[in-house]
Amino acid sequence: MSTPPSSESSTSEATPKKDHGRAGRDLKAAVGSAVVLLSAIAASLVFWKPAFMVIVAVAVVVAVWELRKGLLAKDIDLPEQPLMIGGVVMVVVAYVWGSAALVTATAVSALVIMLWLLRRGVDGYVKNATASVFALVYLPFLGSFVALMLAEGGRTGGGLDDKGVQGIITFILVTIASDIGGYIAGVLFGKHPMAPVISPKKSWEGFAGSTLATVGAGVALVVYLLEGDWWIGVALGLIAVVMATLGDLCESVIKRDLGIKDMSQVIPGHGGLMDRLDSLLATIAPIWLLLHYGIFT
Repeated sequence: MSTPPSSESSTSEATPKKDHGRAGRDLKAAVGSAVVLLSAIAASLVFWKPAFMVIVAVAVVVAVWELRKGLLAKDIDLPEQPLMIGGVVMVVVAYVWGSAALVTATAVSALVIMLWLLRRGVDGYVKNATASVFALVYLPFLGSFVALMLAEGGRTGGGLDDKGVQGIITFILVTIASDIGGYIAGVLFGKHPMAPVISPKKSWEGFAGSTLATVGAGVALVVYLLEGDWWIGVALGLIAVVMATLGDLCESVIKRDLGIKDMSQVIPGHGGLMDRLDSLLATIAPIWLLLHYGIFT
């Protein structure tokens, strides 16, 4: 007499894991999520740009939560509350008072976090304090450059005539161009892995597609939106593709070291918020520096 299949095997057979092919993601869900997020961003920038700072602050809080959750796999416990509060303060300070105030807020936040960790005792202090300072720089500090960019056109108002809004649009679109260009070229032509141990699906063909897309987008945005010189657009595109690729690879290394596929599942079709912020966090600081001195000053 044959043994009936277990409920566990029946369940696994009844709900097989979907194969999304070379795309590696549910494109329908991914596109829907992207449309919702981009619509919220566009609405805040067009009607009242300080509302965009609320989106940035929420993103910092969620990213800290995701990173803490991931690091727990390695017994690293980030102090969630001071990191979240310090991160929001850093974003606000950068927007209202600028880069000098951001540096001060970062230093104070780091000291507060290290003092906060003293409450846990000696065991694991260096490990948790080091990871906490890393998280502070990686998430809210880099994210605060978005606030510096938006403040280029003043701290109130909004609309396409605002320099800060133009800078944010340029930064977002050129980074998206890198992602889309690399994705299309990688799916269609990708044969030579760039870093097979870190990110098997990232190819040199995809990088070439990213380069063409970002340089083209950079020139178009700088010339027609920012009314700057074409060579600044070329520089913008090259900076964006290099930094976006490095940001993506760095986050891939973090996830591989932690033994996880996605930071979370808060964004349908995309995984975690940090899975979408990796390229943006890496590109914002050098792009702000280039536009600040090459266009806005």
